[in-house]
Amino acid sequence: MATENLILKTLCVRRSRRRFKDKEISLESVDTILEAARWAPSGLNNQPWRFIVIKEKDTRFQLAQLTKYSRIVQTCNTCILVFYHTPSGYNRDKDIMSIGASIQNILLASESMGIGAVWLGEILNRKDDVNRILEVADENELMAVIAMGYSDENPEKGRKELKELIIEK
Repeated sequence: MATENLILKTLCVRRSRRRFKDKEISLESVDTILEAARWAPSGLNNQPWRFIVIKEKDTRFQLAQLTKYSRIVQTCNTCILVFYHTPSGYNRDKDIMSIGASIQNILLASESMGIGAVWLGEILNRKDDVNRILEVADENELMAVIAMGYSDENPEKGRKELKELIIEK
């Protein structure tokens, strides 16, 4: 893939980053990342996503108790929780795909700003507990937790060759 294009380059260098420096992410940076998230495509432009930003250590500690990835949640600087706002939905499958696009925008915007991020999904097994801790209405269904911080690692995992991913007819 050609990497002269900034977007394509960001796509190719983005990695899940799980180790973070003790450095603050500014609220302005978080707002920029959320701005990118809200521009994801959605069916009927329903924008079924909602976000909660968690910077407080005590709250991150409580969330960390709900996942086997507790170290990541405790040591990151910021978590963005992404929810499916069910009253905004019109087709669950399409809405969840749209939320996935929104999450991808978060990951790409973060990477382009030099901020590491990882998409955590295992915590979805405890989504009711997350809602209870954060006092979030049941109409908001947890879809992902994105742990973010300035990366303290440089993972180099490769990708399968394109020919391995194409189904020949």
